[in-house]
Amino acid sequence: MIVDAIGHDARVQVDAFSGLLVDYCKRRGAGAIIRGLRALADFEYEFQFAHMNRHLAADVETVFLMTSEESFYVSSSLVKEVALMGGDVSRMVPPAVVAALAAKRKQGVVP
Repeated sequence: MIVDAIGHDARVQVDAFSGLLVDYCKRRGAGAIIRGLRALADFEYEFQFAHMNRHLAADVETVFLMTSEESFYVSSSLVKEVALMGGDVSRMVPPAVVAALAAKRKQGVVP
């Protein structure tokens, strides 16, 4: 779904990993972690992780980006819950995600 949403942009690589994020960054040669913030609660949570990551890997920086006013209330858990209960989330997520959530709803996966 991520590849579909990005539109196969050659500048983006989609990957999965297990373990610590800073270890993954080291393996990939990444010098920064970019994290999105929606609200103050996100900052408090991410602030703790950023400091732990700095402790584990001082050469990997964490950069925070604030969301737009139109998207600050959107969370994946909220979108999933609304979609699985039959609500329209098509303005919040890419078409492939809408389709995947609709398929789950048809399977009877309801929170």
